[in-house]
Amino acid sequence: MFGQFSARKLRILVAAMATFPALAVTSPAVQSRPPLALQSPRDLATQQRVASIAATARGRVGVAAMDLDGGGQVLINGDMPFPMASTAKVAVAATFLQMVEQGRLRLDQPLPMMMPVPEAAGRRNLVAMVRPGPVFSAQTLIEKSITRSDNHATDGLIAAVGGIGAVNRFLVQTGISGQHLDHTMATLVRDDGRINPARAIDTGTSSTPRAMIALLSAIDRGGALSPQARAVLLDTMTRTSTGRNRIRAGLPEGVLLAHKTGTLAGVTDDVGIVRMPDGRHLAIAIFVAGPENHTAQAAIIARIASALYQGFQTPAETPTFTGEVSRR
Repeated sequence: MFGQFSARKLRILVAAMATFPALAVTSPAVQSRPPLALQSPRDLATQQRVASIAATARGRVGVAAMDLDGGGQVLINGDMPFPMASTAKVAVAATFLQMVEQGRLRLDQPLPMMMPVPEAAGRRNLVAMVRPGPVFSAQTLIEKSITRSDNHATDGLIAAVGGIGAVNRFLVQTGISGQHLDHTMATLVRDDGRINPARAIDTGTSSTPRAMIALLSAIDRGGALSPQARAVLLDTMTRTSTGRNRIRAGLPEGVLLAHKTGTLAGVTDDVGIVRMPDGRHLAIAIFVAGPENHTAQAAIIARIASALYQGFQTPAETPTFTGEVSRR
């Protein structure tokens, strides 16, 4: 169960993480490319409802949802890559927290935000140039990166862990296939719009819906982080202030949601973990890419989130057959 921490509890947690070695972890129960699973009547009906909502979009929609406690899943274009946008910040924060567990970094250590450096027209580097900016604790950078989707804070974390290669190694070591970073946030923002997501599938800094819920599962179930680090990340994700018209808008008032949004030109994303009324955790990843504006895409996400929440309210039943909807 994820919950909120007081400032005092967080200071105690930071001290504990700096003092104690990482706990042993196991491989994630949900792999990013598992064999197709049998679907229960509940999951089949839910998937059909979600597919009908996705069909109203003018672009591509990718959905993955999994009951991390009771079993069962829904997939729409589950193995199709979608631009991650700022949902990539979940993997960045998780990479940093794993290094804290290993004693290589600390949550209370001062780190600079990385600020973009203006580049002359026609003389752009492959990677956008940045410079050190204001200095904050690593914990504050994680808070800014997740709750406010601050790109400068995220690039500070990426620099601290050793670059995007370190994040990709974390994903591989965690068993996540189908998700990778190819850009810093400064580069992603600078190059936004160069590829039209309504006309082409951009595989740079992308994730399949299945891979994203595999990452969320690994975090929630202990396959990626220790319980202490997991608590820090999921608690921070419950304070996300962006995307109130996305997954949050599709859930009843008061439902606990730990999530991260992502937005680029023609791209609207939201991924996270919902606590169901009976305590089960539902991992959700919804990606929308196409010609519609962000408000219209967010409305699709909210409708899909509502269908998933309602569909997974009841316990799983006996599976009947294998299936997934693929829509291009």
